[in-house]
Amino acid sequence: MTAEQLSFMDPVDARAVRKIVIKELKDYRALKVQMENKRECESAGMSLFPSLRDSHNINELKVKQMERALQNSLDDLERLIIEKKYLTASTVKDISIYIDLGIKKNTYYELKKRAIYRLATALGII
Repeated sequence: MTAEQLSFMDPVDARAVRKIVIKELKDYRALKVQMENKRECESAGMSLFPSLRDSHNINELKVKQMERALQNSLDDLERLIIEKKYLTASTVKDISIYIDLGIKKNTYYELKKRAIYRLATALGII
């Protein structure tokens, strides 16, 4: 699904969409850890670190919506590509992913592009 295929909608800058979605995916990892740490501190009845902003409610909502988008808007292969590429702590090259998955290079890039657009749509970015 590309911007050209959505002729009934305003065209979007594919690069900008990709950049925003990738940033949100990487932020999602940190926000998920933040939520787990907060729950752990609440159950222990203490706070270990000072909070400079009161953004816990917004961050919790972002995590829930990102999880919903990952689970419900992508098919299994698209989700696997996104998880391997953006939701791991290590940097993984595209070639490693499509070789591991046993898919062709062009197929991999088409699936990755489609997954990013689906996430952008599900999250209301486009």
